[in-house]
Amino acid sequence: MPEHDNAPRNSQDDSADGIIDRVLSRAGTVVSEGVTSRTDYDGDQFDRDDRAALRRVDNLSTELEDVTEVEYRQLRLEKVVLVGQFARGTAQDAEISLRELAALAETAGSQVLDGVLQRRPHPDPATYIGKGKAIEVKEIVAAVGADTVVVNDDLAPSQRRALEDVVKVKVIDRTALILDIFAQHAKSKEGKAQVELAQLEYLLPRLRGWGDSMSRQAGGQVGGAAAGMGSRGPGETKIELDRRRIHTRMAQLRRQIKGMEPARNVRRDRRLALPNVAIVGYTNAGKSSILNRVTGAGVLVENALFATLDPTVRRSSTPDGRTFTVSDTVGFVRNLPHQLVAAFASTLEEVAFADLMLHVVDASHPDPEAQIAAVREVLADVPGADKVNEVLVLNKADVADEETLMRLRARRETTIEVSALTGEGIDGLLDLIARELPRPDVRVDLVIPYTRGDLVNEAHLYGEVHSEHHEAEGTRLVALVDEPLAGRLRDASVGE
Repeated sequence: MPEHDNAPRNSQDDSADGIIDRVLSRAGTVVSEGVTSRTDYDGDQFDRDDRAALRRVDNLSTELEDVTEVEYRQLRLEKVVLVGQFARGTAQDAEISLRELAALAETAGSQVLDGVLQRRPHPDPATYIGKGKAIEVKEIVAAVGADTVVVNDDLAPSQRRALEDVVKVKVIDRTALILDIFAQHAKSKEGKAQVELAQLEYLLPRLRGWGDSMSRQAGGQVGGAAAGMGSRGPGETKIELDRRRIHTRMAQLRRQIKGMEPARNVRRDRRLALPNVAIVGYTNAGKSSILNRVTGAGVLVENALFATLDPTVRRSSTPDGRTFTVSDTVGFVRNLPHQLVAAFASTLEEVAFADLMLHVVDASHPDPEAQIAAVREVLADVPGADKVNEVLVLNKADVADEETLMRLRARRETTIEVSALTGEGIDGLLDLIARELPRPDVRVDLVIPYTRGDLVNEAHLYGEVHSEHHEAEGTRLVALVDEPLAGRLRDASVGE
């Protein structure tokens, strides 16, 4: 971390500087240093190239470096200072959380300049960190030239305003930062509607009015006329008008999302004819890389948080030839905003309809158990998800610490160690999927007329065909299928 002579520190200078240095060193963060490693299994990654070519640049201000140079404009990204606080646990746990906040800020397109941690029993109700520490943060912001303070917690509207009044720059909290990342990465119509709904729910209690915003708009009778029949009274303030418009827009978005449900259900019903595997896990744990290894889908793989927002569904086959589908879901994070959990309920419910859940864990992370707990906390809000068979896929095992792997192996869940980068353990993962997926259990021995070749094809796709012979009346089929398909085969069979 660069030295700032005029930036104040608390009495524990060495300890504070050490913490900040480790936070900014990026070691052990959820986003690794360097360029994202890709393999042939990841495909051409067109989405990745598009995203890199059109990076968002915040704060395109028109600051004049010299008033005589009218054509000169300075372009800059948001430069941020991080502020964290913890009451329980160790300083190392707090550092890991602040490193994750740094990764979130960088994913949003910001440049992290400095970071501070404070230990106190509970947040200050006025400024979150107390007035004295807020003044220190103000001086750090001035010393490093930051234009934004990002707080690693949810702030009450009054806390955010009070902290802004002291530090004199924009203040945002963790929830606002995550919502901004989701807004950048959502691509489908449903995903965009879900993110906008979450943003409006977050914004509604945080509307702030100044001056004319608090004045009354004209009511039903205007121009000095006396109030008569139909008068609406003195009218509403602009902030009340904004709230009403937000409520109207939220209702529209909820109707849109609900209107997309029938089409989503039709697509799901078609997929349910095949066994389904859902991939869940902490953000940047390698879920999309695992999907690419298992299916060759070529979905976006990027060394960034929340690179995947819109769920991806692809087909694959087990080593014994059975076809199944694989669903990649949005990544989770500690303290995922409840607005997002509610807005993405329709996406997360895909997990509840799965036959097998692959819970991908970054085994190289300093605290993988906390990430597992964060994922479980979100899934607890998804009805039916707790009934799905779960396998812990310990990804990045090639660079993980052996002690960490031993801890994870000792868990009661089924575990398997893989590396999506090198391909190590992928064959074993496919064998495990084949063992854990449900097998069709209704045996049929029927003659299907040649005019119903579609049913024979379904038996090959969704069942296990033991033998197939061509006879005069049709195709004799001996197979294991599920009950609905068995019924259709019986209805169409010759002599049944």
